[in-house]
Amino acid sequence: MYTNLFSPIKINRLDIKNRIAYPSLGLLYSYDTKLNDKYYNFYTEIAKGGAGIVTIGPVGIDFIGSGFVPLSLAKDEAIDSFIKATDMIKAQGASPWIQLFHGGAYTYPFLINNETPIAPSAVFSKYTKTTPKEMTLDDIRIVKEAFATAAERAKKSGFEGVEIIGSAGYLITQFLSPLTNIRTDDYGGSFENRTRFGRQIIEMIREKVGPDFPIGVRMAGNDFVPGSTTDDETPEIAVIYEKAGANIINVTGGWHESKIPQLPMELPRSGFSWLAMNIKKAVSIPVMASNRITTPDQAEQILRDGQADMVNLGRVLIADPFWPQKAKNGTPEEIRPCVACSQGCTDEIFSGRPVSCIGNVRAGFEGERRIEKCIHPKTVMVAGAGVAGLEAAVTAKKAGHRVEIYEKADDIGGQIWVAGAPPHKRELMEYVRYYRTMLKKHEIPIHLNTTVDLDLIKKINPDHLIIAQGAKPLVPPIKGADDLGVLSSWDVLKNSPFLGKNVAVIGGGAVGLETALFVAHKGTLSPEMLHFLVTYDALELERLKHYMFTGSSNVTVFEMLPKAGQDVGKSTKWILMNNLKRYGVHIKTNAKVLSIKDGLVEFETEGNKETALFDTVILASGSVPVQEIEKQIEPLGISFSTAGDCVKPGKLNDAIHGGFFAAKDI
Repeated sequence: MYTNLFSPIKINRLDIKNRIAYPSLGLLYSYDTKLNDKYYNFYTEIAKGGAGIVTIGPVGIDFIGSGFVPLSLAKDEAIDSFIKATDMIKAQGASPWIQLFHGGAYTYPFLINNETPIAPSAVFSKYTKTTPKEMTLDDIRIVKEAFATAAERAKKSGFEGVEIIGSAGYLITQFLSPLTNIRTDDYGGSFENRTRFGRQIIEMIREKVGPDFPIGVRMAGNDFVPGSTTDDETPEIAVIYEKAGANIINVTGGWHESKIPQLPMELPRSGFSWLAMNIKKAVSIPVMASNRITTPDQAEQILRDGQADMVNLGRVLIADPFWPQKAKNGTPEEIRPCVACSQGCTDEIFSGRPVSCIGNVRAGFEGERRIEKCIHPKTVMVAGAGVAGLEAAVTAKKAGHRVEIYEKADDIGGQIWVAGAPPHKRELMEYVRYYRTMLKKHEIPIHLNTTVDLDLIKKINPDHLIIAQGAKPLVPPIKGADDLGVLSSWDVLKNSPFLGKNVAVIGGGAVGLETALFVAHKGTLSPEMLHFLVTYDALELERLKHYMFTGSSNVTVFEMLPKAGQDVGKSTKWILMNNLKRYGVHIKTNAKVLSIKDGLVEFETEGNKETALFDTVILASGSVPVQEIEKQIEPLGISFSTAGDCVKPGKLNDAIHGGFFAAKDI
């Protein structure tokens, strides 16, 4: 079915069984530079799932450049720890690789005992808000030798390939960029001089590991930072890497400080494969494509169309390590989706916490969270087919129980239909697809249009009841909030009703901001129409942008707190706020709404009362749990557990994980 994806490939003299690579991604499963059981279990699961290459990393080469990277190969004593990992990966049929890291100016001083980071030049870093020390020629020599020595240790540790990170704004990229390299010696100025550092690292590693050992470079296809390296120059850089001894080029997007989204669902699927193709045209060695390659069909097309020779599946394999196996077996519909939400992975890393996954409860807990087959199967009734109830039902069935689901609506999914409504959030609908497949695979009966009440519970008389009835919109104590013409954010996102020219959204949390963006997007140019207009040079760029971001409604958000979006994830908040600005959404903070009677919004800000008239008012004031059954069921003596928003309104992560544990603990 996927003939290109599952064909072997040779890198230098190393044979890889397929075209799938798991790339280096920070996990934060330890803080002492060493691997532990969490790492071993995680990487073993990825290897068992069928990836051709499993990359451990990033791994520091010295202390000063380690930054936020907790793993290190700076000393010989680390070798035994990595040997155990490479043996485990090889035992599952995958090839173990390692990525060597130096952050340069992207190193936070507080993580290196408040020492000053080093970089090509003493240029202030917008990312770390620190000015590094300019590297002396001796510093440059020491760092190059550290890369080469770490690569030698990697080979001794049983790794079959080594990758150097030359992307994302880290040290090698800083040497390449005229923004961060203003040196006047042999390592700065001309293109040849700026590429010297990276080239020499590859040459020194080659000397240490020998001619047959594969060397890879992860590089930016475009820095996406104004004034820095662009896709005009990156093919030339790749050619230099190849001549220096690199055997494979791994192409990603821009720097961490770029204003172009690199990972979230705003980036279209396989959005940066064109960058890989741009570099592939210039070199004769294999090239990997990266970023948001989600489905086997997309991966196969990238390879079939000649855009790349391999694909990197990072967060996709965290969401489902068995993605390769399911694709190879012809059951891609069973793949648990990565929806690029960034909540369990990137947001956690940015908060200094270990990586997990909102959809894969076992990610990072492969050794602990096992579904054990029950000895005495029970009849389990699940009330509610939102994601909490669905995950609970699938988990209980996997454990061997007899499970049936009862849902009052006419379809499964619950609030996913609301959360996935905004144009940039439609990836979330993949959970509906996934759980439909799981219900069919595990033969779990689903009773739609069925309200669960005491009579039904008595009739079914289950051994155990899982209550996952979700939440309902909160109606705030505002004059006019219960008027017939007032809509809830749920109404708007699920049913997309007609809205007036001027729209007020009451509440500037995540739901309110997403609702505002949904409303502001209505009536704007579709991607297809934009492509048509660009193809035929129908309008100037500024007019195209006007119609792209000007819809049929003017939107104003009222938020009583000093800042809007305080419950939005750290790694994606800037994207959401920038998009609201692009679409002209006006956000009033420190604005306490007193009345919305007849569309006249009366609000108080800094002690002053103001009014504004709107055609449509939307309430986005949060939600309250639905807890009707819990209050009535105790007299029946039926064992029960609860999961999802009926416990406490939360995020998708809380619902799916809560459903898993509600079933696991039966």
